[in-house]
Amino acid sequence: QVLYKAAADGRWFLADNNSATAEIRGPRGIALNGGGIGQPVRVLLSGPVTIGGTMTAGTEYWLSDTPGGICPRADLASGEYPSLVGIATSTTVLNVNFISSGVAI
Repeated sequence: QVLYKAAADGRWFLADNNSATAEIRGPRGIALNGGGIGQPVRVLLSGPVTIGGTMTAGTEYWLSDTPGGICPRADLASGEYPSLVGIATSTTVLNVNFISSGVAI
């Protein structure tokens, strides 16, 4: 799951590219384990991570409008704020490097 870090308390929450709040649209990490609210989470800030799904090598993956999700560029729609999560280096590994546009499509 893709996360943002809340400035108010430093906790991690699911990022969402079409949130009305700019902070929520700014991905900063990938959760490396599951957990509920208030439970500890290990967070990857950048670098390779094995994703539990199938990707296409060489394809860019972006923060989606499903909180915490990623999608290929073609799935982004009008009104969403594109934020690159990373590029797949294989069908299972995503090289995470966040870049947020800050503007809506």
